[in-house]
Amino acid sequence: MSEESERPSSSADKRERDRERDKERNSGHDRAAQQSSRDRGSSPSKDLSPLLKGWDFEPGTINVRKIYGLDGQPKVQTRLELGLLQMELNGRPDGARPHGHESLLDYYESQLNEHQKRIGSELGFHLSSSQCHSLREEAQLYYQRYLALFVLEDFSGVVRDTARNLRVLDFCGKFAVEEQDRLMLEQFRPYIVMMNARAAASIAFKEERYGEAMKIVTAALDGIREFFTSIGQPEAFSQSNEVRVLRRFSREVKRKMPVDPMQKLQTQLDRAVKSERYEDAARLRDEIKKRAGTV
Repeated sequence: MSEESERPSSSADKRERDRERDKERNSGHDRAAQQSSRDRGSSPSKDLSPLLKGWDFEPGTINVRKIYGLDGQPKVQTRLELGLLQMELNGRPDGARPHGHESLLDYYESQLNEHQKRIGSELGFHLSSSQCHSLREEAQLYYQRYLALFVLEDFSGVVRDTARNLRVLDFCGKFAVEEQDRLMLEQFRPYIVMMNARAAASIAFKEERYGEAMKIVTAALDGIREFFTSIGQPEAFSQSNEVRVLRRFSREVKRKMPVDPMQKLQTQLDRAVKSERYEDAARLRDEIKKRAGTV
């Protein structure tokens, strides 16, 4: 062994070795940081900003659009002030399947069917307050969707979801244990009936089936009148915003309907009498009788 190899290390040599170790340690930290940065860059970003870019929130309007999700299925998005709401186009809007069913309503209806098979009637079947509360929360999801679908003019979807929510009202009204739960949703019946009728009549209107559209609107108005009468408020019918909406729609339908010649003559006769044009009135009356085959 040489003399140089046996010589003890100096303090300068020790400091040099410490610097080399620190350099290697820092280099390792840098490589780890770079790798972490690369990993973050390769992961899908959860930032919503790219989705919202170019789609500004507009107060006072319902901003919606239809998109296709990563699963290839259609979705509905509603622009909110602080982001967006995304719903499934079919099934329950949030995509859940309570107890393996499309919705809680479907599940409870299946429970009723099983009860009827066991007992032979509906007697004894009830909904608790918590069950009614869950059904109301679920109905709110469908409300959000059918409102968006109406804006998109997906009227068949609106008919489906409004008819479904009317089933909720009927179901709770019939089987809820507590009176409050039986009545809580009833306040929304005129609105849901109106939306259902507007959507169904709009489908007929687009297909130029104006007579059918008018029948749908008339039936809805009759249903709303019966509702206000049943709760002891018949005077509320004429003041109802839902009634005003349906009547405005019916006027639009009437403008598209072919005019009945006899009705047209009768209208002209009424105007002639009102303005004291008696010669014209007599002529129009004779024409009406002639067409009616009475002369």
